[in-house]
Amino acid sequence: QVQLVESGGGLVQFGGSLRLSCAASGSMFSIYTMGWYRQAPGKQRELVATIITGGDVKYGDSVKGRFIIYRDNDKHTVSLQMNNLKPEETAVYYCNADLRGVGVEVPLSYWGQGTQVTVSS
Repeated sequence: QVQLVESGGGLVQFGGSLRLSCAASGSMFSIYTMGWYRQAPGKQRELVATIITGGDVKYGDSVKGRFIIYRDNDKHTVSLQMNNLKPEETAVYYCNADLRGVGVEVPLSYWGQGTQVTVSS
């Protein structure tokens, strides 16, 4: 069974930085896209950043120039460096991976349990 486990959330002041990490484990055949999404109270889940196996990245408009996503394909991890954080970015951040498990013919989307990021003003 595949699991995504996030770490690195917490409380940070306005303008501060945090780094989130996510590790995929279990019987995996191949991991395709990995990424981060966030959901603030009362709002829809939104894209923060994604990265494909080859390294191409995509960022949500609001985080461009401040956040950096990177992955280690050998360790099956994806990380998100968040800089110059703003109070409105307080949310639960979720790790996501599109991957094909061993014995599964099609890729499926997996989610972590989420990690809270709180930015104080």
